[in-house]
Amino acid sequence: MSSGFAAVFPGQGAQHVGMGCEIAGRFPASRRVFERAGAAAGFDLLALCATGPEDALRATANTQPAILAASLACLAALPATPQIAAGLSLGEYAALVCAGSLQIEDAVRLVRLRGLYMEDATRGRDTMMVAVIGLGPDQIRALCAAHAHLGVVEPANFNCPGQIVIGGDTPAVQGVAAAAQAMGARRAVPLAVSAPFHTSLMRPAAERLAAELERTPMRAAQIPVVANVSAQPVRAPDEIRRALLAQVASPVLWEQSVRAIFDAGVRQFVEIGPGTALSAMIRKTVPAATSHIEDGASREEAVAVLLGQKV
Repeated sequence: MSSGFAAVFPGQGAQHVGMGCEIAGRFPASRRVFERAGAAAGFDLLALCATGPEDALRATANTQPAILAASLACLAALPATPQIAAGLSLGEYAALVCAGSLQIEDAVRLVRLRGLYMEDATRGRDTMMVAVIGLGPDQIRALCAAHAHLGVVEPANFNCPGQIVIGGDTPAVQGVAAAAQAMGARRAVPLAVSAPFHTSLMRPAAERLAAELERTPMRAAQIPVVANVSAQPVRAPDEIRRALLAQVASPVLWEQSVRAIFDAGVRQFVEIGPGTALSAMIRKTVPAATSHIEDGASREEAVAVLLGQKV
């Protein structure tokens, strides 16, 4: 794996009104992605992305299929094939479509249900997520253990060196955030999310999603997809299902996934979909080149880098 590039796909939080719309207007294949995704979701995803409103776009059951559709629309405008793929949380489903394991329609149906189940899992419970900047994994784990008497609090995302997201019951999360800052963390930033994703509080959602994953057709991935839950490549349908199921209530090992891709010889990452958050995390993790595709201008720049030519 000394040549080629990694395609990486963003997760929840990357959404914004207008995402994917310019690409869909310029590339018929991208517009068809939105049409197929909207038909599977049961509502017009392109219209939701184009006009919002922001509140509707931020609802998890809408956000997840909308980001997935926008990311896959950007992928459809890319005239190059990656050698490996990965996605952050929800983005793992886009990576599996990219790898030929999931059909667009099945991925949209799964992420919409996944979003509903995740919201339902802690409905009525006071929960939150916080990004802690400036402490290491062992320090965060120790702080979570020390505050477990206040409720559930666990690492949820290992994003890059010095950036770890925690989630759980609000009193426990607030306690860890305050202790982290007293210990020397630079910041502790509350996240605008509707549930404590990737913590044990999501187990009811995982239980509901299990049957849906089992009945969803999956093919062997044509390229490796590095799974969030293990930071290891998966290709066989059964191991893909297990990884997607475990991902719901387990931490996202994004930093470790990026290192695994880099260790496999990949030196170019392309972030496909709204935003550039993954690119920033990747650059903080490994000395790799990054580009992104979310509109016509960024697409042209990325293609020029990948193909070594003007477009």
